[in-house]
Amino acid sequence: MDHVDLNLIEALDALLTESSVTKAAARLNTSAPAMSRTLARLRRAFDDPLLVRAGRDLVPTPRALELRGEVHAVAARARALFAPSNTADPRTAVRMFDLQVTDMLSTTFIPSLIDDLRIQAPGISLRLRPESLEDTPALREGLVDLEIGIIRPGEPEIRSETLVTETLIGVVRPDHPLARAKTVTPQRFAAADHIVMSRRGRAHGPIDEQLADLGLRRRIAAVVPTFASALFLARETDVVCVAPARLGRPMLDTLGLRTFPIPLALPSLTIGMAWHPRNHHDRTHQLLRERTRHIMATAAEQGDHLAPIAPEANTR
Repeated sequence: MDHVDLNLIEALDALLTESSVTKAAARLNTSAPAMSRTLARLRRAFDDPLLVRAGRDLVPTPRALELRGEVHAVAARARALFAPSNTADPRTAVRMFDLQVTDMLSTTFIPSLIDDLRIQAPGISLRLRPESLEDTPALREGLVDLEIGIIRPGEPEIRSETLVTETLIGVVRPDHPLARAKTVTPQRFAAADHIVMSRRGRAHGPIDEQLADLGLRRRIAAVVPTFASALFLARETDVVCVAPARLGRPMLDTLGLRTFPIPLALPSLTIGMAWHPRNHHDRTHQLLRERTRHIMATAAEQGDHLAPIAPEANTR
């Protein structure tokens, strides 16, 4: 019995339910001769006739009666195993998801996502994983369920989706000279002291390259590893840092910071999410992606009404 044909369970369930070879065959969409051959195999497997002739009908043997309830239960469980999971409501699922989120979004986006999930799917919990995992195939290895941030090319099978496109703006405290400036020129921008946010400690980037093209150079007062620490330093001292124009708005408002357009042609920032194909059809994972998409779009839409529009704007 090391190589049991599990199709026999479904056939036995049909035979014991119908007590008829013909009806069992019709139930399983097969022919009566094929079902007769299957009954013969079952009789050999159980060393029992299972169904015997009583006039024009078949009646179950005592052994068949013993088996009938258990066989039906096993067959039902097998059918449920292969049934679509659409009956499961992801809004009532209890599940922990591992997220890898860009530091900037940890303080600007994640609070809104948590609040949203508490209402939409209170059984979902989030565990934020360190950004150091970006150097490993975390999605492929299942260490991360969803990555949100600046999605860089990785494994070819990874699925991704663009959420929003952001513009970077300058951020200062209210009494900073640039907060009162009618126009922030590249020269005035470069003359200010700057805070740079870099998890890897890099002091130079695209801003410095564009300033260099203009023959300018800014002074870096400090390099910090997180977006939140850069904003708190900008609130406490006369330094400039950069932030996303729309997604950063809630935290900028909370800290009472002022913003201005950066007078350089900086490339836009594309924020997206990525996940492994193993989770693509998972309905609870789909719900998480849908809520992520909704919260990000809402934050961007709200930011559109508040972000600086013209270069002359020096306050919100």
